[in-house]
Amino acid sequence: MENRRDNQATDIDPTVNPLKSLTPAQFAALGGSAVVFVRTIDGEALSRVVGSLEIDENEAYQLVMSADGSPLFVTDSEDSVSEWLADRNYGLVMLH
Repeated sequence: MENRRDNQATDIDPTVNPLKSLTPAQFAALGGSAVVFVRTIDGEALSRVVGSLEIDENEAYQLVMSADGSPLFVTDSEDSVSEWLADRNYGLVMLH
């Protein structure tokens, strides 16, 4: 006979990443301020993220964001991202 648990309120939902429920203090303790990711984003989506910048909505940009989702750097060149990151001390950089 198979031993199965019924779904209870205390069960962890496997579809929800546990990092999403961390407080800012817990996230910082894990080194969240030392982690960034880079993603390609079109101008229209970028304008929704950063607001009032004058950008070409049809252009592709490189967006560097901290692990908490805060935008850190925007450019139209991967080389610029590499140069910018080289001047900083991030423990982990993931290309997304």
